[in-house]
Amino acid sequence: MPPHTAGTGGHGREAGAQGREVRKVAPRVIEKTDRLPPSGEGPDTAGTSPVPAPRACADQQPERAEAELLVAASVLLADAALTARQSGAELTSALFSWRFGLQALRRPGWALGTAVACAQALTSPSGLGFGANGGLIGEVARMAGNIAQRRPAKVAMAVDAFALRIRAAAVEHPNLDSPPARRVTDAMVAGNRLEALLAMRALIELLGVTRALTTISPVIMELLALLGMLDENPVNDDFSWVTLAGGVPATDPLFGLPSSVLKFLNPGPGRAERTEPDPILAKILATSRNDIVSYVNDIGALGNHGLALLRRVACADGAVRHVLLLPGTSFGLLSNSTPQDLVGAFDGLLRTDTTYTRAAKKLLLRAGVPTGSDIMIVGHSLGGLTAMNLAADVELASTYRVTHVVTLGSPIDGKRPADHTTQVISLVNKHDVIPMLDGRGPASPNDIPDSWVEMAWLDESYDYPLSHAPQAYSDTLRGELTHYREQVNKLISAYDGEVVGNQPYMLRDK
Repeated sequence: MPPHTAGTGGHGREAGAQGREVRKVAPRVIEKTDRLPPSGEGPDTAGTSPVPAPRACADQQPERAEAELLVAASVLLADAALTARQSGAELTSALFSWRFGLQALRRPGWALGTAVACAQALTSPSGLGFGANGGLIGEVARMAGNIAQRRPAKVAMAVDAFALRIRAAAVEHPNLDSPPARRVTDAMVAGNRLEALLAMRALIELLGVTRALTTISPVIMELLALLGMLDENPVNDDFSWVTLAGGVPATDPLFGLPSSVLKFLNPGPGRAERTEPDPILAKILATSRNDIVSYVNDIGALGNHGLALLRRVACADGAVRHVLLLPGTSFGLLSNSTPQDLVGAFDGLLRTDTTYTRAAKKLLLRAGVPTGSDIMIVGHSLGGLTAMNLAADVELASTYRVTHVVTLGSPIDGKRPADHTTQVISLVNKHDVIPMLDGRGPASPNDIPDSWVEMAWLDESYDYPLSHAPQAYSDTLRGELTHYREQVNKLISAYDGEVVGNQPYMLRDK
């Protein structure tokens, strides 16, 4: 569903096809996350942009604050908001506990004074500002406050924290600071949904749906969190608080439905059946080799209608290793007969035991991959999520040695492999919406593990959804960022050798 822009820095420009100027920002490999570029290292703003980014001239607008300082301030505000929320829960719990009731019977005067002081702390604007929560009575009080649109201190600080994240993201994504886009974000921060809707409509009329969505995509999680926090619905707030804390939300932002609902929508045991490649796929697989661009092209050729590929490689060191290629989501239907549907995508983001992972495990069993074999899993989008879910599966990790997980455009940052020696390589186009669904956007303060390698870049050649396509990643790695292709290939060089088997499998829910 993976931030995705932490630690990216270097910049460059190139001319696009037919003389079109394209902005590309060459990243650096992130081995220890440093989150944002140093001062003055924002992306090159030259080039054609449908929404002209404001020029950073002192006589036109106040100089932007350092992105690092904005993120640091947002962290402090988020911590304060979470502390205020916890304080409200503890005060509410103490006030309505049976122990307090017993003390009230023994010392009624003290109890009355204590109750008044607690009530003032919970409801006074100079205190927690209607900050009751937790427990039956606390949750009823919180819901009543939501419906009455009472904004407690914890919410005010959380909103300010999200606003600072949005401002920090605009440093690296100047289109966010254009008047049409800023109208959308300002309305969301203010909690004015009607104005936000009108502003989004105006942005779509100006840019079209895909470019408008791409423009706001760097802060999509912050905007969804603001929507959940500032509406009157009292049951969807968990999404916002988990996002604020840097976690992966387990509920949806609109209705507060828990992720457990997905297991009822995606209940299949998973099935894998051998199949033969069609002539086009066979032609592409015939030229495949241990190269990240080749893997991406193979995944593109597999499509997203249920196919996966298991490759057997006689490696240069004499070992036989296996590569599992997992394509991403089909957006045609909410749910279909394969694990590669939208329901499966949300399920894969929020859970690890999914229909896709179960089908992939059966693929490995059906193929007869020997116990203890080295396996590299390469996945795009939902396929990358599934690759991480497989690596996180203790049973699979104890059966095979998952040496590498390579993902493209996948929101994986909230997941961890069961084997700490698994090399995780994440490739992210910051112009792609999907990798940010794990809550780690361009202004997120959250880190990935030091052992991970993340390569992130800004390529505006394509708007979403084309920016998410395997071909967009392949084009970038074959073009200006060929040195990142070389770096990935070096990391996976243990799989250099002769391809001795390419077996496609059709994965089904049941």
